[in-house]
Amino acid sequence: MQAEGDSERGARAPAGRTGLRPRLTGRFRAAQAHGTADRPDPTEVLDAGVAVAAGLREPAGSPAAVEALRRLAGLCGANAVGLLRSGQDTGWWGPDREAGVALGLRAATTRRRMSEGGLLALPVVVDGADPVDDRVPVLVLGGEVPTTAARRVAGFVADALERARLEAGAAAADAALLRELRAQISPHFVYNALTTIASFVRSDPARARDLLETFAEFIRHSLAARGDYTSLAGEFASVEAYLTLARAVLGERLRVQVRVAPEVLPVPIPVLALQPLVENAVQHGVERTPDGGLVQVSGEAEADVCVIAVEDDGPGMSPEHARAVLAGTAEGAGLALVNVDRRLRAVYGPEHGLVIETAPGAGTRIVLRVPRFQPGVVAR
Repeated sequence: MQAEGDSERGARAPAGRTGLRPRLTGRFRAAQAHGTADRPDPTEVLDAGVAVAAGLREPAGSPAAVEALRRLAGLCGANAVGLLRSGQDTGWWGPDREAGVALGLRAATTRRRMSEGGLLALPVVVDGADPVDDRVPVLVLGGEVPTTAARRVAGFVADALERARLEAGAAAADAALLRELRAQISPHFVYNALTTIASFVRSDPARARDLLETFAEFIRHSLAARGDYTSLAGEFASVEAYLTLARAVLGERLRVQVRVAPEVLPVPIPVLALQPLVENAVQHGVERTPDGGLVQVSGEAEADVCVIAVEDDGPGMSPEHARAVLAGTAEGAGLALVNVDRRLRAVYGPEHGLVIETAPGAGTRIVLRVPRFQPGVVAR
């Protein structure tokens, strides 16, 4: 069995502005004047659009955001572009910054389109956003900008800001899940580990010292404020530290087999993606069985995918209970597996969540499959 888990926008800006012209628009108009082109180079337009979307994700006054505004001006023919976002520095490219900011602030407060002195201020509606101090983002355009172009540019900016908001929300949610995982170190395990270490202080000081160093390494990996990702080798080091302590506590009741192909050790994965699965196998597959049990951990490459499995020969569970575990509704199951599952899906996509293979009396096998190479996933 498997379980797997409306404001008005856009108008022609008043004429009368001359001076700075973005490179793209200048070249386009020159081509039109000589009858050599009907439209800009599509590749250049696409490149500019991608750069604008990326730059608008940055803080409004940052160099990347200002460069995005310059490129945006090139797309619509404006000689000045500004973006006002409450709580952030104003982003501006081109002349008339002071007048543009003043106009933009009035438009942000009234949420109405305004034009003055050759400048056009357009409130930008971002779906799902809560305006700060009742002010919405405002796009300011200077120069002769056709009505259609102004509307489309405002819509493009709204889409880019919405994507930035969603990405920021996803990143915050992922960070919260990681904090929750770090906070879920079992007090019962910590108590047993320290008690076991203390029992060796007089009888076997060298082993007590080794176990204490192992315990310190386990805590460091679990709680250290590091990046979001680590290598599979780093995650396995944490697993090894945990299993060393668990064997010291459980003795011969815990048997362990670990098999990892060398080629997958550098694969980056989210921090604490593996250790909670091993701890789950020990707690539910070994500790609850009088005679103990076997925990097997494996990692191997299948083409461009890294397949990691954690298996125990414990009592297993019903298909319904396995689905409830991944849904976070299983009584007494905790949320460690739920958080790992959600983090994997957030990073790699919905098809990369945990898979639980189990049945009553047949043990439990948890499998995670992650791409060996994923853009933006880098071990630190």
